[in-house]
Amino acid sequence: MKELIEYIAKSLVEHPDEVQVRESGGGSRVRIELSVSKDDMGRVIGKGGKVANSIRTLLRVAAEKEGKQATLDVVEPE
Repeated sequence: MKELIEYIAKSLVEHPDEVQVRESGGGSRVRIELSVSKDDMGRVIGKGGKVANSIRTLLRVAAEKEGKQATLDVVEPE
């Protein structure tokens, strides 16, 4: 799942080298944090959050295939 989010994010942004994906949690619950360049935040979130919600939907489907629940958080760049 981490690889899926990383692939999608790198395809959307102008600075793919600054994409960071962290996966945490255990068992059937997984939490994924996505961090991108400050310039690319708008591309990942989208107008009204549509892009981020679409990524979350894809993540949910991938997690369901593995029998897990997953959440995606887009975090501010450090």
